[in-house]
Amino acid sequence: MTETTASNSHGAGHNKKPSKVGFFAGIVLFFRQMVSELKKVVTPTRSELVNYTLVVIGFVVLMMLIISGLDYVFGNGSILIFTNSPEQ
Repeated sequence: MTETTASNSHGAGHNKKPSKVGFFAGIVLFFRQMVSELKKVVTPTRSELVNYTLVVIGFVVLMMLIISGLDYVFGNGSILIFTNSPEQ
């Protein structure tokens, strides 16, 4: 494949470097893009919101139980390892 064939297969617009924009133009561009992305956001229905909330609460409770269990096991294990047992 020749160099001209390879460059033509990528399209004409891909070889251009993006032009530098000024500081304030960059800020304006950011806010335009932010507004266009916010227009794409879909508000969940009430049932979806309740479902998502219950999933998050369930996950947090599960993680609390796992961490509490591990804390109890490691706490009691360290007490057994690092304390002297009374000699009889």
